[in-house]
Amino acid sequence: MDGDEGYYYTGQTPFRQPNESKLRYHARRLVSIQTLSRLEYTVEEAETKFNRALGPIELTFVGLGAVVGSGVFVILGNAAATQAGPSVTVSFILGGIVSGIAALSYAEMASMIPIAGSAYTYAYATVGELPAWIIGWNLILEYMISAATVSIGFSSYFVAFIKDASGTELSEKWTMAPITWRDNNFNMSGDYFNVPAFIISAVVTVTIYFGIHLTARINNVLVVFKILVLVIMIFALIPFIKNENYHPYVPPNTGNYGEYGTSGLLQGASSVFFAYIGFDSISTTAQEAKEPQVNIPIGIMMTLLISATIYISLSVVAVGVAKYTALGGGSPLVDMVRMTKMRWLVLLTELGALAATTSVILVLLIAQTRVFYAMGNDGLIPRAFSKVHPKYKTPYISTVISGTICAICGALLPTQVLSDMSSIGTIFTFFVVNIGVIILRYTRKTVPRRFKVPGGPFLIPGIGAATSLLLLQGAKREAIIRLLVWMAVGVLVYLVYGRTHSEVNNPQIVPDEPMQVLHENFSAEGVNYQRYEGYTDEYLQRQCERQMARRMGHGEYPEGDVAMEHNREIYQREEEVETGGGGVGNGHRPREESSSNDSSTAYETIQSRGTAHVHDGQGAIR
Repeated sequence: MDGDEGYYYTGQTPFRQPNESKLRYHARRLVSIQTLSRLEYTVEEAETKFNRALGPIELTFVGLGAVVGSGVFVILGNAAATQAGPSVTVSFILGGIVSGIAALSYAEMASMIPIAGSAYTYAYATVGELPAWIIGWNLILEYMISAATVSIGFSSYFVAFIKDASGTELSEKWTMAPITWRDNNFNMSGDYFNVPAFIISAVVTVTIYFGIHLTARINNVLVVFKILVLVIMIFALIPFIKNENYHPYVPPNTGNYGEYGTSGLLQGASSVFFAYIGFDSISTTAQEAKEPQVNIPIGIMMTLLISATIYISLSVVAVGVAKYTALGGGSPLVDMVRMTKMRWLVLLTELGALAATTSVILVLLIAQTRVFYAMGNDGLIPRAFSKVHPKYKTPYISTVISGTICAICGALLPTQVLSDMSSIGTIFTFFVVNIGVIILRYTRKTVPRRFKVPGGPFLIPGIGAATSLLLLQGAKREAIIRLLVWMAVGVLVYLVYGRTHSEVNNPQIVPDEPMQVLHENFSAEGVNYQRYEGYTDEYLQRQCERQMARRMGHGEYPEGDVAMEHNREIYQREEEVETGGGGVGNGHRPREESSSNDSSTAYETIQSRGTAHVHDGQGAIR
């Protein structure tokens, strides 16, 4: 049914069916899916809203802008010092494998569904509305909360750079968060506000507001600079490597789960997984990409390949230059470089870290606003989030809201809490994307895929789903608890707002548009003659009758059928009333309401023969 020209299929009626219990009705609505034809219509509609300005190179730079940042400059040292020791390199490899498999799945999804929204949109097309909402809710952790985490890293490197460049020490009262996380409890640190973290988020938000062209150019410059800095660091530090720093490669466990040993290596993999977060942000820019079915998979795979090579190389060098226990500070790479006594490399590293963290915040906030755009466009959150600026072609309301929340979180909350929540939320999202590839291989076999995950529908996506669960098992207990609480809040928001405003499940509340939607087994080529027992929604019944009459009036069904001939007469009379005798088929829209007598008679006739149900795709029932 997806292939019917001029229509898109909802997969089911959003109205309660005869003899359907309320429990079954509401449960069925929770797994309503967005079909690919409807998503294609969304793409066509968005062509007038966004600028397609991103080619494969720009998309790769978008991915590198999001990936190479705080993860390598901050998380690497903390994971080595407190969890994995020198085996943090293995943690990076494991995290890269999981990310690589997820990247393959993202690439296939993006080649099928080139629409803003990333994993949220993919889940909506495969497993249904409630799972899609949960994914969209978790993407807030991945993008907006990750951006807040990175802003804290920016603040640490900014303070270090000012001190090393000018000898001035900035007060911790205005460069540290007032809330800390110690001994599994939140505490007040006595500091006031993290000003640098707040300012960088605000500046990035303003930049994004003024359009994708400006944002892409700035991001390209930042990415080139930070990659050059990292390459220079790796080669400059090789002479300072000490073999004794690699022993023991896997430090013995301290008796606490996650503190060295095998459990520490796994938990380290869960933590450094944060360093790979962001390659999927490429898929959120699908509606601003040129030839997205081809270029988005290229951008995703190139991003992961380049970033994994840098991470593994730098982790080998870092734990070789410094003892792993010395890498636990707020700016571990700078601390490591200071041991070499090369001041120029210290300053260059700090500048590279500032460029890296800025580009990460930039891309992650772009991704968050595009997810909000997709969710707002579907009605799951207020539609103001889907408004696009007429001049700058950006979802400006989403941009302002996302940037404000990011700035406040970065200024007030500790990095440990934010990074752990972001990592575990992303791992769960990757699990769903891998499962989604398997589902779509069977439910949408004929849909063109410019890229397919090799090895069939089960092998690689199945491994990806399994390894995602493995990383979830290695996550900190408090991080899992916070994720469950976050998801519970999200489900509550969905039940209170999203369920009653969803476009798929509540089409009558959506403003009228010319597109049409077909329900159940209705075909544009003819009527499926099954006994019509009517829905409980009287408005739907009346509009079904009028739609059938209209189609008969345009000669779409053969003459000679008594019920259909009666419908044709109803439609002809309605057209004459509305158009002043202009007749049938003149292109005018019929009146919203038919006369009660005609409606009643037509309903009885249709009830005896069978019909189907049609309503305007974005609007009222027709």
